[in-house]
Amino acid sequence: MAQVKNLRTIDMKIALLGDIHGNIEALNAAYDAAMKENPDKVYHLGDLGGYAPFVNEVVDFLMEHGIEGVQGNYDEAVANDKEHCGCRYEDPLHSEMSQMSFEWTKKHASRESKAYMASLLFDISFSSNGFMASIFHATPFKNNLYWHEERDDRFFLDMARRADADVMIYGHTHIPYRKDIGGKVFINAGSVGKPKDGDARVCLTVVEILSCSVKSSFIRVPYDVDKTAQAIVESGLPAYFAERLKKAQ
Repeated sequence: MAQVKNLRTIDMKIALLGDIHGNIEALNAAYDAAMKENPDKVYHLGDLGGYAPFVNEVVDFLMEHGIEGVQGNYDEAVANDKEHCGCRYEDPLHSEMSQMSFEWTKKHASRESKAYMASLLFDISFSSNGFMASIFHATPFKNNLYWHEERDDRFFLDMARRADADVMIYGHTHIPYRKDIGGKVFINAGSVGKPKDGDARVCLTVVEILSCSVKSSFIRVPYDVDKTAQAIVESGLPAYFAERLKKAQ
């Protein structure tokens, strides 16, 4: 059930932190960059653990900084001790590695982290300047469906109908994009901790809801990728994830 915020009739700027995936170094860089934008609010888009070893540190950071957010498929699966994260696998090797990451995260996530992930809402909605905005992890009805930019306009407009929103902000694919179709705005915020678009830097998204328009920007921020990659290997997670992190795959 969506949490609907009160109507706002003034301009609003929000910063979005998508798919952090246990990467505390990237999260610190993303948050510092977000603060430079002077946002009214910062939200995260779920998938807080997996692939990098700092799931508890990520949850602690979000709680300490009062950053609200939505529940990703990884969060829901870890919190409920499921057998599978619900992700789509690209090939048998990726399937095997991803399952190892999921099992590692379930084992190492603290009781407090799991409770936090379980408490996250599926979506958050608010209205500003006459625009209804909705924030969710993947789609407005399913948190593990891949919503790529290449999908046809009918799919986008069906998602807008399901969300009952003018502005939709989401992640899950780790590839940022914006599309404007039929007066609706669709923004994939990309990934803070595990980009997959060939750019290893953090991706931070800023959205401004103005009186007559919606502005958005993708901000890329460097961080110490090698430090995170080393931590991945030292944690016992497959080195496969360290190499993919460096290549942003």
